Amino acid sequence: MKRLRLLALACSIAMPGLSLTQSADAQVAQPTLEKIQSANLIAIGYRETSVPFSYMNTDGTVIGFSQDICNKVIDAVKAKTNRPNLKVRFIPVTSQNRIPLVQNGTVDLECGVTTNLKERQTQVAFSVTFFIATTRLLTRKDSGIRDFKDLAGKTVLTNQGTTSERILRRMNEEKQMNMRIISAKDYGEGRVALESGRAVAYMMDDVLLAGTRSLTANPSDWVIVGTPQSSEAYGFMMRNGDPAFRQLVNDTMTSIMKSGEIDAMYTRWFEKPVPPKGINFAFPMSTQLRALFAAPNDQPFD
Repeated sequence: MKRLRLLALACSIAMPGLSLTQSADAQVAQPTLEKIQSANLIAIGYRETSVPFSYMNTDGTVIGFSQDICNKVIDAVKAKTNRPNLKVRFIPVTSQNRIPLVQNGTVDLECGVTTNLKERQTQVAFSVTFFIATTRLLTRKDSGIRDFKDLAGKTVLTNQGTTSERILRRMNEEKQMNMRIISAKDYGEGRVALESGRAVAYMMDDVLLAGTRSLTANPSDWVIVGTPQSSEAYGFMMRNGDPAFRQLVNDTMTSIMKSGEIDAMYTRWFEKPVPPKGINFAFPMSTQLRALFAAPNDQPFD
């Protein structure tokens, strides 16, 4: 035991900037750009059904607003690593496994719909914010649900490992609403549960609920309602402790925001018909989001 204490003391003297238990901000074992260059491969995390941000098209390609931005980052990585023929491996992620897959290096960059939270910043690094959403409810027009108070005593759906799940469970406890809360692994599973009548409403981010609605058998049967319960700042995730890679990602994203290039991307995915059903979200850019694009930042809302 004495020898171990002496060893620990020696390590702290020799390497004062490190602790025996590696902190979240410690340097990664191998810088991401070096890893990518060596393997001639970048691993991108995507969501399978998060329309219109990140999802699989009918032809098997990954598409969406998030992916359009991500493609610009991939181009920047190709230039930085001098790998014009860089291979891209797409790895599907869920709310439950997205952070571990980034932490262990399976995914180099997660380009989905992850909310930047202070508590998550201890586990992963976030890019500048590329979208701001609010949490609301998707329900049938004739369900009688118009706001969150109408959920008392009813079965409500959300997604596992999300801020919406946390908010809903806290609301249920604090207001003693006696809701039965069920959690889906992703939007595809959630949509099936909602359409089958297992729940009267689906709580998630408003824009993602609009995407879920577009995939239902009869989108006109559904409506998004309720007082927003939170604002969500979406960012891309990377491993902590790799400032060079994070800087490249942020510089690329900031450039397309300030240049106005992102406006055309937004119009393509939120104001025009999108695959697979050709439905127009008719979701104009908010004043808050426009201000963000003019002055990009990576600040969470909580």
